[in-house]
Order: sequence, then C-alpha cells, then structure tokens
Amino acid sequence: MSKIVLCEPTELYNILNQTTKLSRLTEPNYLCLLDARTRREYNESHVITARRVKQKGNEYLPPESVDLECVKYCVIYDGNTSSLEDFCDLDEDEEEEDEGDDEDYQGPVLGAAVECARVLKHITCHPVYILKGGYERFSSAYHFLRSQKEFWLPQELDAFQPYPVEIVPGQIFLGDFRQACDPQIQKDLKIKAHVNISLEAGPFFTEDKNKLLHIAVDDSPEEDLLSSFAYISHFIEAHVGLGSVILVFSRRGISRSCAAIVAYLMHKERQTLKRSWAQLLKCKANMRPNRGFVQQLSDWEKRIHGTTITDISDPRY
Repeated sequence: MSKIVLCEPTELYNILNQTTKLSRLTEPNYLCLLDARTRREYNESHVITARRVKQKGNEYLPPESVDLECVKYCVIYDGNTSSLEDFCDLDEDEEEEDEGDDEDYQGPVLGAAVECARVLKHITCHPVYILKGGYERFSSAYHFLRSQKEFWLPQELDAFQPYPVEIVPGQIFLGDFRQACDPQIQKDLKIKAHVNISLEAGPFFTEDKNKLLHIAVDDSPEEDLLSSFAYISHFIEAHVGLGSVILVFSRRGISRSCAAIVAYLMHKERQTLKRSWAQLLKCKANMRPNRGFVQQLSDWEKRIHGTTITDISDPRY
C-alpha cells in the first residue's frame, strides 16, 4: 500500500514539462493525472492531459486502460484541497469509532481528491500525490496549462512543446535555446531577463545589458565556466531582488545552464554541491553537466566553504 502526499503546484508544473528527446508525457507509464471535480467543472477547463475520475455511486473507480502499478506519478486534484490533516487523523478516528458505542459517529469529511487517493493507494507502487490548492491554485499560476481537451492522441503528445522547468517558484526558470526564443513562453512566464550560456545569441533583450547576460562558452570540459559563476549568481540575485522573472538557458538546457543554476544555489543558500545538485535534480531529471563543469562546481564549493565537501567521484555526478 502506497502513501498519500501533497504535491506543490510547481512540482506538477515540472512533472508536466520534463523531457528526454520528446516530452515525457509521451511515455505511457510516466504520469496519470486525475481530475476529481464535477463533470461540469472538468468540461469548463482542466489541467492538460488530465482525465476525469469516474464514480460508481459514491465510490471512486480506478482509471481504465492505465496500469497504476507501473505509473511513476499518480497525481489527483479537486477544486482546492490544501491539507491532509483530516486524512492523517482518519485511521485514529476510525479506531475510536470501532471502540465506542456511538452509532451516530461521523468521521471527518474529506475532499474529493483525498477520497479518490484512498482508493488508488492500494493499487499503486509509488506515492499518490494530491495537488495542494487543487485546480484553483494551479490554474491561477499556470493558466496556459489549462485545456478543454479530453483525449490526447500519441502524435499530439509527440508535438507537445514543454515549458522551461521552474527552479524557484515565480522567479527562476531553466530551459533550452528553443524555449528562450519562443515569444509565447516569454509572455506566459512573464520573463524579464535572460542568462544565455551558449555560443548562439538569442533574440530577446539584445539591446539591454541589464536584462541579458550572455556567457559565450561551448559545452566542453575544457571550457572555463568557473570564472563566471560569481557574475552569473550576482546577476540572478539582482533580478530576483527586483522581482523580475529570469530564464537561464543553454543550447539543450542540460549541461551549461544546469551547472550555472547549481552554482547559483550553492552561492545563494551557502549549500554544498551535493545538496544543490539534489535540489536541481528534483526540478530537472535529465540534468547532466559535463565532467569539466562538475569539477568546476567542486572548485566553487571549495571557494564557498573553504574545503571540498562533495565527493564528485560518486557516479551520480
């Protein structure tokens, strides 16, 4: 039996926008996203790729044609569930009910997402996630990921263009060159500044050095990115302080830009390389700075903490 946990809106946003060569939404065992609201609410709009949970009487039914035992992420949302307190107390309350003599006892009233999760947790091998704040909170933050489409064909999922992943909610995004050149993405995410860590020049903010930092380095272990870590960190920090949303990107968004984000997290939070690496990995599963940049991150860690803490010979790096 799996556990039930809350999922922050930014976590679901990042789950929806993971990529390999294509969007990971094309993988049948990657995500099962379930809408536990009413049919009318679902028809008005829902999160992209979400399917509505069916009921038989008052009982929620597992989705058809989905092998929940194999699905990595099972996420359920209703209108606005934001707490699991009632659910956490439920087993204790039920025990008290069994031991007591009050035939009129009524347990805590749970939200639709929690009720559905209680059914599915007996089927899945992974945790069942409940979207914190439900559809209301998610759709207010990511209105561009709403849809009225019920069925997605394989070719439509193949054509889906993911957004940059969110590193710090509402402040810092990490993406690739295509995403950095897409005007709709800039508009939807309210991007106000770019950190471009690639040889190519992007189309935005080219005339405003206060909004564009271009570090022209190749994705090669021999390239020097270490000397730019402080400059990058201060540039990001300045824009975060101004309330500007910033996009950090490189050609593919998996090596140079990831190294820069890790360096920033180490600088900002005074964290070790290990902790900052793990923090970014939660947001972008296919991050892969080249070995030269990993060594430079280790050198950056030594500058910050005065000693090397993280063992980069570990295969995870």
